[in-house]
Amino acid sequence: MSCSIGHFSLLRAARSSLPLQLFSTEILPSGGRTGRGQFHRRLYAQAQVVEELTYGAPRVETGPQLTLSRSVTKSGIGLHSGELAEVSIFPAAAGEGRCFVLRNSQGDDRHPHRVSAALGYVRDTTLSTWVGGVGNKGVRTVEHLLSALEGMGVDNCLIEVTGGNEVPLLDGSALQWVQAIEDAGLSTAVDKRGISQARKALVIKEPITVCHGDSFVAAFPSSCTRLTYGIDFPQVPAIGRQWFTWSTDDVSAYKREVAPARTFGIYEQVEQLQAAGLIKGGSLDNALVCSMETGWLNPPLRFPDEPCRHKLLDLIGDLALCAFKGHPGLPIGHIVAYKASHSLHVKFGEVLLQRGK
Repeated sequence: MSCSIGHFSLLRAARSSLPLQLFSTEILPSGGRTGRGQFHRRLYAQAQVVEELTYGAPRVETGPQLTLSRSVTKSGIGLHSGELAEVSIFPAAAGEGRCFVLRNSQGDDRHPHRVSAALGYVRDTTLSTWVGGVGNKGVRTVEHLLSALEGMGVDNCLIEVTGGNEVPLLDGSALQWVQAIEDAGLSTAVDKRGISQARKALVIKEPITVCHGDSFVAAFPSSCTRLTYGIDFPQVPAIGRQWFTWSTDDVSAYKREVAPARTFGIYEQVEQLQAAGLIKGGSLDNALVCSMETGWLNPPLRFPDEPCRHKLLDLIGDLALCAFKGHPGLPIGHIVAYKASHSLHVKFGEVLLQRGK
């Protein structure tokens, strides 16, 4: 069956009795658009911490805190909302970290809503990561942008979102965010006194393992920051089982090996997601779509293991929420994840921070 480029609403997807694992292998709660927050809390509560740091995690200096040399702006459609939004990223002082500012479509400066890009503000993790404060104010699908900022070393910045409440999906990867960061350039961040501050990364000294069923995120001592991700889609032969490893030893590796990897989904499950009020902005232009029977609908892939690389991209973005006052979110250690979700990423991040106090 052929499929033209366009919105997923043009796809006539077959219903499937398989567990829903579409877009980054998240599991959609049964019952459609209701109970998503309840589902998140249930999965979160069931996650088990198998091993935790006993003595706490120290921090070591890894250089000066950085920020953008100038502001950058990108606009596009949100994956789940389908709404057009504009994102402008501005330089920020050392020690300020990363913060979202939500504005209305007129750019009204009188009542902007600020939300720190931090784990304590995570509101929902159904098929994406959503941060917010009180009421309905918040920013959805922050993981790709935060992954780019963390991967490129932007420790301090102000992220203004105008016209919607979701970060644009762009081409489904983090590559355009990386290119915008490179165009702006990086500079040493200074505080209000004009003094730079050191960025201090957590160091994994003993193993941590957080799991849910056969899914897990674990961390082990290592001399550098290294991430390994594994996925398994036995019902989708074109994806199957994949593993990928990335290390921060090579400063250009994030842009080359991780950022271009696009989000992905299963063709037969698109209809169910749309019925749940999700992926309103998804299209064959901003996501890879794979059929369980016929394989990829919109090849070519950028990498043979592109789905696995995208999951690692998501993990970086979610752990970027561990960043604190200009210090990086990724620890020095080897993080290994298998069949994990945004919820499990976040749970691991919270355990990591608890041990780093």
